[in-house]
Amino acid sequence: MKLEVSTPALLFPAISLLFLSYTNRFLHLSALIRSLHTAWLEKGDLTLAAQIENLRRRLTLIRTMQLFGAISLFLCVIAMLCIVGAYQLLAVGSFMAALILMGLSLGCLIYEVWISGGALRILLNAVSEKETKSSKT
Repeated sequence: MKLEVSTPALLFPAISLLFLSYTNRFLHLSALIRSLHTAWLEKGDLTLAAQIENLRRRLTLIRTMQLFGAISLFLCVIAMLCIVGAYQLLAVGSFMAALILMGLSLGCLIYEVWISGGALRILLNAVSEKETKSSKT
């Protein structure tokens, strides 16, 4: 397989858009956690603690997604340098590793989206429990 410089360069726009998305998710969750933490300090509600734990898992996933994406971008740069320097075998290996890491980053994103409803489920379950208790009285 022979790579051209433009092949690894195709990932640059995708990676930059993913990083924008990842950063927005991270900032939003950070603000939400701060808000929930303040509410938890005031009320000490177990529902809030469960939501914060769910958000902690999501933040860990987002940091992992960012790490895999950053290493993927770095490997794309290495692949491009290897192509320019006529190290075709190293270029192909770097590019393949970049694609695998990008796939891992997207896999983490899929899992994070899957568990993103967890905090909402916790809240909805708490509402259901309160409704059940109030209907029994």
